[in-house]
Order: sequence, then structure tokens, then C-alpha cells
Amino acid sequence: MSSPLSLVQRIAAPRIAAQLGVWLLLAGAVGGAAYLAHEANERSGYSALTDTSWLQMELYAAGLDGELARHEPLPSIMELDVSLLTLLTAEPADPDIRERANKHLVNLGVRAGAQTIFAMNRHGVVMASSDWFTPDSGIGENLAHTPYFQEALLNGHARWFTASPVRFGLEFYFARAIHQEGRVIGVAAVKVSLESVESQWTALAAGTQSHKLLVVDENDVVIMTSTPAWKFKTLGALPPARRQQLAALGRYPVRDFQPLGMSVHQVLEHGSQLVHLPLPALGDEDPEDLYLWQDRVLPRAGWRVVTLSGATPVRRNARNAALGVAGIAGLFIAVGHYLRRRRRELVNRLAAREALQRAHDELEHRVQARTAELYHANAALVSEVAERKRTEAELREAQGELVQSGKLAMLGQMSAGITHEINQPLTALCALSDNAVQLLQRGRLDDVARNLHSIAGLTERIGRITSQLKSFASKTPPLSQPVRLADPVTHTLAVLRGRIEADGVAVWLDLPPAASVRCDGHRLEQVLLNLCGNALDAMKGCEHRRLSLSARVQGGRVHVRVADTGSGISEDAMPHLFEPFFSTKSASGGLGLGLVISSSIVREFGGVLRAANTPDGAVFEFDLTREQGEGGDDGPT
Repeated sequence: MSSPLSLVQRIAAPRIAAQLGVWLLLAGAVGGAAYLAHEANERSGYSALTDTSWLQMELYAAGLDGELARHEPLPSIMELDVSLLTLLTAEPADPDIRERANKHLVNLGVRAGAQTIFAMNRHGVVMASSDWFTPDSGIGENLAHTPYFQEALLNGHARWFTASPVRFGLEFYFARAIHQEGRVIGVAAVKVSLESVESQWTALAAGTQSHKLLVVDENDVVIMTSTPAWKFKTLGALPPARRQQLAALGRYPVRDFQPLGMSVHQVLEHGSQLVHLPLPALGDEDPEDLYLWQDRVLPRAGWRVVTLSGATPVRRNARNAALGVAGIAGLFIAVGHYLRRRRRELVNRLAAREALQRAHDELEHRVQARTAELYHANAALVSEVAERKRTEAELREAQGELVQSGKLAMLGQMSAGITHEINQPLTALCALSDNAVQLLQRGRLDDVARNLHSIAGLTERIGRITSQLKSFASKTPPLSQPVRLADPVTHTLAVLRGRIEADGVAVWLDLPPAASVRCDGHRLEQVLLNLCGNALDAMKGCEHRRLSLSARVQGGRVHVRVADTGSGISEDAMPHLFEPFFSTKSASGGLGLGLVISSSIVREFGGVLRAANTPDGAVFEFDLTREQGEGGDDGPT
């Protein structure tokens, strides 16, 4: 006979087994629903991300392609300019025709927004350019070695890009051969800077790590990107021989091409890919490591525009969706066991919803208040920027007037020495005139002729002195012509002879007798007058006073030095020598514009004015373009 305990166990065992089977079935249903929700949500998320990324990529690609397309027809338009065709065929080039061609290129470049438009003859020499008025203009430069010039001569047209050596910004060249009567007479080229486009991409991507943009050339090198750390890296690792080939092209500023470290994680529908691409974390944010890769080819340049959209949110949303479905299924299961708690849960949900609504209303109120504050702050900033622009314009105008005033002030300082020089020939003129009258009365005509010849020489000397004053005070543009270096030095010492003799200054000259430079002789005298005048001022009160003017020829340049035996330039004053209105003299000693004017004149001649200290005093040096004359020895005198 069975015991009561065994009877209870036999009755309860089937019930427990049934309940366990139900729980296992419910757990399997919850797991299956979570899996299906995860897959559906992930597929939908990747599809939406693909569509969004594709639209962004099309937008960026259209902008880049439009920027290039806007400048591509310019070389063909240049071929229609008659003055440019005449300039490329005339030998030697007519300056008037060159000026008309330059102005035409300037107008064309301004309308098209190109960085530089230039034309080369069939030998590669730049004959006309839109930047002809700048000190670093490329006119006269030989670009026959450039790939775009050689390709344009060979194929009729060329496209070439390279990185700027200064800021690594991308520069794109369009070139086209110019024909006349069936023969090539030159090449027209347009240089387009893509740095602004890349800067806009960087600014748009700066606020997020989930969206990146890059452009890859035909060598799989990243040439444009919104992430500066990826610039000039390759999509994959390259063997040493391939790296040497890329470095030999001369278009990249790096020689050691590092890979991005990208690996394919999964291939999606429609050709999209999920790739792993490590990126350093910014602040407290976790770095993205999984991206959706999409690319598009730009036929015009042969590049690929690539968008990388962060795929981590899609995976996170899919995981959350799976957990949500599992939670909902579990909630429905739990409802059967907790029906008595339903009312309390509903009350709690309503309370949470009301609290959320209150928080939402408060947040919206704060957003509106903050928007109003930002609007007023932006209006104030716009007004401040406009006022600052007006102030800067007034300062530039005032500075131009003060520079001319500084020249006139220096002219006043020069007047004392020039008056002394004029008085000497005037005294001699009076003596020679009286003597000529007496000789004429005595009939000594030969002596009278010699006196008149001497009078003519003295008159010419006075004319040279006064002409220096007129050229120094005028605002006429400088003339570039061959000038024998010894002539302006001689004229400068003649003007300052009164101060030199009065101060007991010894003058030492070391000049190549036949050296000639290309500049404006009067403006060169202006520079020498300022430097020598400053040297005389610096030697006042010194025991040994010697003014040294020397020059040396080095290649195609002539280096001129003006040295003194004064107290030198202090370390505090040295960084500010060429700043407007800075002066180490007293208030009555000048406006502090002499060195600024001299530096500006030297730059117009294509040189640089420099200052330094020596054991004996101070020295100023500048270089000028050497004029290749006929014969002559360039050795020192």
C-alpha cells in the first residue's frame, strides 16, 4: 500500500513538468521574437543609413564636381582673346599687349573665382597671369617641367593636381594647348584651390564623430578629408616599391605613406560595406570604430568620393529593439501573474507622463528664452563687425597719408644739407660771372669761354640736387630700369656732404665699379638717404665715426650694405624696426616711418631690407636684381 507522501509526489510531478514546459515554450517564443526584432530593426536601420549617406555623398560629390566644372572651360575661353594670341606669337613681347592680356585675365579670374589664370608660350615661359600685379607673380617663370604643361602639349589638354607645400591644401590645374593656324603657340592654364571646399567639409564634420568624408585618388591615397589625421594616407598597406613610385610623382607632401588601418566587417545589400576604422576618442565620447562605407566615382577628376557613416547607433538601436521586444513579451507574460498590480502600474505611468510633460514644457520655455538671447547677441556682433570694418578702412586711409607726410618730413631734414651744397656752387657762380665780365672787357675770350663752361657745370650740379628733392616728394609710380650702382651712392653722399663734413665722419666705399641693378634710381637714392641719415644720427657723440657703403655680387643679385660705428640697435627695438611710427629718436627726430618706407621700396624692387648688429655698430642690408650689362669687371673698387 502506497504512503500519502508518495501519492502527493505522483500527483504534483506531472503538474510541475507541464509548468516547466510552458515556461520553456514561453522563453523560446521571447527569444525568437527578440531575434526577429533585432534582424528587422538592423536591416531597416542600415537601409535608412544607406539612403541618408548616399544623399550626403551625392551632395558633396556634386559640390566638388561643380567647383571643378566651373573652371574647366576657362582655358578654352582664354584662346579667344586676341591680345593673348598676339602676346604669345610676338617676339619680343610688346609691353602694351602684355598689359592688356594681364587685365583680361584678371577680369576673367574675378568673374570665375579662380585662384590664378596664366598663359605660357610654347617654351613653357609664363607670359601673362591674373596675379601679374603681386610681388610673387609667376610672369617670366619657366614651367616647361610641369606635368600639366607637357601633357597639354602632347594631348591638347591636361588635368593635374598637387598639394600646396605651405598648408597641404589641394590645388587642381586645368591646361589646354592654344592653337593658331594649325600650330601650337602656347598653353593656357587655370589653378583652382580646393582648400575652401575641404575646410567646409571639416567644419560640417567637426561637431560629430558619426559622419566622415574623404576623397581618394586613382592611387588609393586620401587627398581630401574632413578628418585631418587621415590626410595623405592610403586605403591599404603599400609595398616599398609602390611607395617610392608615389613619392616620385611629386604631388604628395609625404614620402612614407601610412595605411588607414581599415578592415571590412560585413558586405551589405546594394554594394555597401561595414568597415572597422579606428579613430581616437574626443573628450568623454567613445570613438566610433564601425562605419558604413559608400563611394562614388567623379569622372571629371578620376577620384572617388567616400562617405563614412557611423554604424554603431544602428547596432545599438537593433539591440535595444530586441531587448524591447523581449521585455514586452516578458511583460505580457508577467501580466498574467500580476493582474492585481495593474491599477497601481497605470497610476505610476500616468504620473511619470505628467512629470515628463512638465519637464518638456519647461525645457521648451528655456529653449525659447535662449534663442532670443542668441538672436540679440548675434545682432550686436554683426553691428560690431561692421563698425570694425569701417574703422580699419579709416586707419588704412590715414596710414597712407602719414606715409607721405613721413616722406615730406624727411625731405625737410634733407633740406639743410642740400642748401649747404647749393650755396657752394652759387658762390662759385658769382665769382666766375664777375671774373668773366672783367676778362671780356680785357678781350681775353678764351678765358671767358672756360669760365662759361665752368658756370654750365655748376648749374647742372644744382639741377641734379634739386631734381632729387622733386623725385623724393612725388607720388609717381617707380620706374624699373638699369641703374649703375655707383651713381645713386655718389648722389646720396653729395646730398649728405654737409652733415658728413660737419660731424667729421669718415666714408669708406667698396663698390663694384661696373655693377648695375634694375630699379628706380631716385627711389634707390631715397632708401640710401634714409639709411645713411640714420647711420649719421646713430654715430653722434661716438669717438670713432665711419660710414661704410659696400656691395657684393652673388649670382643674379647685388647685396648692398650700409654700416656705421654707432651704438647699435637694442634688443628691444630690433623686432619693431619696420613697424609704422616706431622710432628710437626723440619726438622731434621723425615720425618713425623712414624704415617702413625704405622697406616698402626695397620690396617693390624684389628684395628684402634686413637689420643686424656687428661688433662695431649696426648694419642694414638689402638685395637688388643684377642688370647684366656689356662687359665690365664686377670686382670691388
